[in-house]
Amino acid sequence: RVNTGRRDLVLRATNVSMDGLYIVGDVPLPRRVMVSIPLPDGEEVVTGCDVSRTDGEGAALRFDTLDWDDLIALARFLHPRLP
Repeated sequence: RVNTGRRDLVLRATNVSMDGLYIVGDVPLPRRVMVSIPLPDGEEVVTGCDVSRTDGEGAALRFDTLDWDDLIALARFLHPRLP
């Protein structure tokens, strides 16, 4: 989910990293948004993002500094071999 400050959007991410994500959809976004990423284990990463780049297909978002719990949850999702 992406919260623009005026509305919540449900968009698909095609690329997720420890630094940010790329969302698909030609939707106008402000420079700052909040994202909520549900993870398969029931956890959810919620953080602010800067919209760093847009193109005709979507937008690249860069995460604010993640707190430790979100950082660990995202690392476990991206690297399943972590304990």
